Amino acid sequence: MNNAGCGPTWRLQGWGALAWGALLMALWLLWLLELAPRGPPAPQPAITILIWHWPFADRSPELPSDTCARYGMAHCRLSTNRSLLASADVVVFHHRELETQQSLLPLAQRPPGQPWVWASMESPSHTHGLSHFRGIFNWVLSYRRDSDIFVPYGCLEPRLGPSPALPAKSGLAAWVVSNFQARQRRAGLYRQLAPHLRVDVFGRANGRPLCADCLLPTVARYRFYLSFENSQHRDYITEKFWRNALVAGAVPVVLGPPRATYEAFAPPDAFVHVDDFGSARELAAFLTGMNESRYRRFFAWRDRLRVRLLADWRERFCTICARYPHLPRGHVYEDLEGWFQD
Repeated sequence: MNNAGCGPTWRLQGWGALAWGALLMALWLLWLLELAPRGPPAPQPAITILIWHWPFADRSPELPSDTCARYGMAHCRLSTNRSLLASADVVVFHHRELETQQSLLPLAQRPPGQPWVWASMESPSHTHGLSHFRGIFNWVLSYRRDSDIFVPYGCLEPRLGPSPALPAKSGLAAWVVSNFQARQRRAGLYRQLAPHLRVDVFGRANGRPLCADCLLPTVARYRFYLSFENSQHRDYITEKFWRNALVAGAVPVVLGPPRATYEAFAPPDAFVHVDDFGSARELAAFLTGMNESRYRRFFAWRDRLRVRLLADWRERFCTICARYPHLPRGHVYEDLEGWFQD
């Protein structure tokens, strides 16, 4: 977000002749410098990012030399070749493989001063074993806005063309859930909503799984989608909001971080937040009693904005190169668990 503020107002009135002369002389010298012949710019060295173990995979995808250039980041090279450990500019470790011990930290072979990145897009509720990594990692890549490398699940960017038509609606509310656990807050809220709101539930948890290409067309038929996160933590807004609801063309009913956090990412009238209601009954009454005019106001943002999903780990890792010149050297997370569980 840009910081609003007023810069200095430069005024020319009151300058004496001496000041004007100095200014003209400076401009003339700059013009001469522009005319001077220049050699070719010095080539910028590529930043090599070594991914120690590709997330959730036994084999990494193909990583051609122009991988990061495809995401607008030149001079950036991704590799999973562990023989590059001694020469890599940055080494990235994804937490799940460390947690399950599919991957071990090469502490004995670590070159002095080499930055190591801890990467995870999971919430603290589903991240364990961080106490083992005190004083090891220099930077963090995650969905948290205060991460060294901030990578959200999605964002809104300016729309260049006309917005697509809103899908026709035949149902009121849908929810896709595969990992249903009674102790989760979303499960309790659903149980409170169910007597007052017709919710069609899909996913493995309900014995109605959807194929990968079936989810969006299915959700698109509904006016609302329950974008309930599996746990509530700072900045934790996942594809349940970005893809399952906004991309599909349904209004997200969100359970996650506070409303102010969602408003940092999306217009305040683009979603319904459960915290705005005193009870599940009140929320259900709001959703069921909404007229068409009020409903369509939830999509005003689509005229000027579009959703951009950041789900590809290649793009996430390439983002390190964009941040690399600005990241603190010598910084170490002495208590990574304390920081992430905050």
